Amino acid sequence: MVELIYPVSPAPLLKGCKRGRAAEMLPVVDELGNVTAQITREFAHGGEKPLHPVVHLHIINRSGEIYLQQRGPDKDLLPLYWDTAVGGHVAYGEYISEALYREAAEELGLHDFLPQGLCHYVFESAAERELVNVFATVGEYAIRPDPDELAGGRFWTVEQIEQAMGRGILTPNFEGEFRRIKNALLALL
Repeated sequence: MVELIYPVSPAPLLKGCKRGRAAEMLPVVDELGNVTAQITREFAHGGEKPLHPVVHLHIINRSGEIYLQQRGPDKDLLPLYWDTAVGGHVAYGEYISEALYREAAEELGLHDFLPQGLCHYVFESAAERELVNVFATVGEYAIRPDPDELAGGRFWTVEQIEQAMGRGILTPNFEGEFRRIKNALLALL
């Protein structure tokens, strides 16, 4: 995984970005994880597409099924699509592992898990450019989706995921990531 390397003093705001609340600031990084600037969440999706880090967690049960979240109806991007179990932005000043545990707790009430780092890659959509840090965990967990964040969630078989691919059910990011890591996920069982 890419670990973020913060400068000794706070990174400057990216040109054109106005300062937001501290909790909404995100780091701008290069592909090696060097933090070069700060931006607001809105600026990250505002057209210039500065590279910013995010975390994804795939949850696999002992039957080999993969948990997917259904994005909330009020999400800016791809509402109600099915996506990675946990996903979210890394806040400025936070490290990758901190963001992973924070997002898992916020979205699914998940606290006690052992993440396995799988890969990192750059994902670019029409709205943003992300340095995605991908993790997985295997086990039987009490998952409680936060209704303020998600429309719900459930476990899917690999076959169900493959049948849903390309049909406008899953997020494009999830589809691409699943193709990239499917064998690594199955190897964890």
